[in-house]
Amino acid sequence: MATLKLPLSGVDEADELLEKDALALLIGMVLDQQIPLERAFRSPYDLQQRLGRLDVTQLAEADADELGTVFSQAPALHRFPGSMAKRVQEMCRHLLDAHGGSASAVWDSAATGAELLANVKALPGFGEQKARIFVAMLGKRLGVQPPGWQEAAGPFGEEGSFRSVADIDGPEALAQVRAYKQDMKAKAKAAAPASDTKAKAAKKAPAAKAAKKASKKASPAAKK
Repeated sequence: MATLKLPLSGVDEADELLEKDALALLIGMVLDQQIPLERAFRSPYDLQQRLGRLDVTQLAEADADELGTVFSQAPALHRFPGSMAKRVQEMCRHLLDAHGGSASAVWDSAATGAELLANVKALPGFGEQKARIFVAMLGKRLGVQPPGWQEAAGPFGEEGSFRSVADIDGPEALAQVRAYKQDMKAKAKAAAPASDTKAKAAKKAPAAKAAKKASKKASPAAKK
């Protein structure tokens, strides 16, 4: 068996689907938040098994409640199946409107890294950071490298980095990416108390000034 380009879910069939089906990859990327990445990138395969196929038009035009039920079936496709079903549906509607229903057109139509980033950012469910990570994934793992793609990916496009899912090519890289994320979370948590102290001080400052002014105004009357 050929080496998988996207060994993300821990299930070969699911990872193969991510490589072959652009819509599956986009769905996995949308779901990659607030749950383990292995679950996020296996979910497109599970969704395909439940629906029979992954089709942009079918998902875009599905009854929202019925699609939410499909996402909620055990095991649920996400920690928040209802809201993520809506987000996937919104993305599919955007693919119909902006790309003629072709998921791969998001990158195939981009002549530059800047265009690619703009196309990805326009997708529902893709914020600034997620869009840059996806551009990095396309470039590093799938060879989608229009001029300027690394600049568009920002720090996630750096060679030899282990910042995101774009850098995972096996178990060792997965462990390194997890370690990096845990380190970033620890640093953010350590910085939080200092930020809270500054915020509280900033809130108290106006009240303290007002009290000082009131005290000065009252002092002449007290002398009399």
